[in-house]
Amino acid sequence: MRIATTVFLTDRTITPVRLARALEERGFSGLYLPEHTHIPAARVTPAPMGGELPEMYGRTLDPFVALGQASAVTSTLQLGTGITLVAQHDPIDLAKKTATLDHLSGGRFTLGIGYGWNVEEAADHGVEWRTRRELVRDRMALMRALWSPQPTAYVGEFSSVQASSAYPKPVQPPRELAPGVPLYGPRTLIGGQAGPKLFAAIADHTDGWLPIGGGGLTESLPVLRQVWEAAGRDPKSLQVVPYAVQPTPGKIGHYADLGIEEVVLQLTSAGEPEILGVLDQFAQYL
Repeated sequence: MRIATTVFLTDRTITPVRLARALEERGFSGLYLPEHTHIPAARVTPAPMGGELPEMYGRTLDPFVALGQASAVTSTLQLGTGITLVAQHDPIDLAKKTATLDHLSGGRFTLGIGYGWNVEEAADHGVEWRTRRELVRDRMALMRALWSPQPTAYVGEFSSVQASSAYPKPVQPPRELAPGVPLYGPRTLIGGQAGPKLFAAIADHTDGWLPIGGGGLTESLPVLRQVWEAAGRDPKSLQVVPYAVQPTPGKIGHYADLGIEEVVLQLTSAGEPEILGVLDQFAQYL
């Protein structure tokens, strides 16, 4: 089982360069970074974990810039977002950043995407909350048109792009969305809680699921697999990566029994000495 990590890197924590080197030296498989452009001070949306929202949410580094630094000082460490708030991005610009990072890292990038939780943050980006899922699907389709090997136009409900020259292309080869229908771009996983809408989206346009916290998989995995296969997807191609997991030996063993091949462990948002100490504790799972 591959053991990756995620952490809120901020202007007060260990740097991306120091963390990436430490992870690769110790044998961890990857580093995933979250995204928040800003946290409005007048926010009324409840924090997803309850209680007060930790300061790190408003201090988070841009994940693409941070992962670019991590890519430059490593050669095998996988890199990912967990998650990119697609609705809050211009899709043409996001397609370029994603393809560039995958190109420069030699195909080591995973695009973790999601719908977000902070209504006020999304509103500042012009996002209509009730249609955010449809907006994300539309923007992913536009991005895949730009990642296609030939100039490909896209006209959707929310956005469009002309058939264009758009390089670099993602390094990772296309997968099959359906027989004869390629899925272009880097490995793409959707983060979120189990449910019919999420599972339908996973089967419709991604490579799999980032279940936040990693709980309840015994019950939810069979449901997702059924939705996946009903959509005509290859059963063997579904990827499920428990995300932001607080590990125990029993939990990691349970994931292995479920056939899961990669787990992302949650690191504390902290300075270098504390982070390195946690990595040493997590080494038992490698």
